[in-house]
Amino acid sequence: MENRRRPPLQVLFEDNHCLAIAKPAGSLTTGYDGMEETLDRLVKQYLKDKHKKPGNVFLGVVHRLDRMTSGVLIYARTSKAAARLAEQFREGAVQKVYWAVVEGIMETPSGRLEDWLRKNDSTGKVEIVARDVQDARHAVLTYERKQALNDQSWLEVRPETGRTHQIRVQLASRGHPVWGDVKYGARTRLDHAIALHARSLTFLHPVRCAPITLTADLPIAWARFRDLGLEGVMP
Repeated sequence: MENRRRPPLQVLFEDNHCLAIAKPAGSLTTGYDGMEETLDRLVKQYLKDKHKKPGNVFLGVVHRLDRMTSGVLIYARTSKAAARLAEQFREGAVQKVYWAVVEGIMETPSGRLEDWLRKNDSTGKVEIVARDVQDARHAVLTYERKQALNDQSWLEVRPETGRTHQIRVQLASRGHPVWGDVKYGARTRLDHAIALHARSLTFLHPVRCAPITLTADLPIAWARFRDLGLEGVMP
């Protein structure tokens, strides 16, 4: 099992139905091979210890963030909550806001990107393909440029769909890879991270049906981008 030290869990929200944490970059949301510590296991242990629960602890994985991405991550604590939250994500009812720092200056200050994506199993990368290609999946996002300086752009991105590597692929295909994302063409590598952060999620509570918005602070590593005005939102 990987022994790289992980930061303690930062819990953003917790009740009897769901729990949200600020995911650190470099950590897996979940896993199946048992070879590496994953966040779902850490959350289960947190709940087991906090509530002194004997035996197994239920935890439902209702969405995922890429290993190298940080930000708001929600788990369900009951099967009913898991089904209802997963349905919200599947139907696009969850409002997702990401912050990204990309290479180059985005000349158009805001826009909508629409593509068809498919994972190439031989390379492990997601590619933009024609609409009529088998297994192609529709991907849509909107973005707003919040600041641009020194060949970097700080973007606020709102994905309307939830495709694997969607934001990374769609921005890179326009010549603006996420900073540190060498997998999709970035020139600079970051340590266990890319400059993509799930800043906030708004969803309906799975039982009370009241809207909840959760926000995660930027990782300390983003201090390198303070010239873009990010120091005002650093923890």
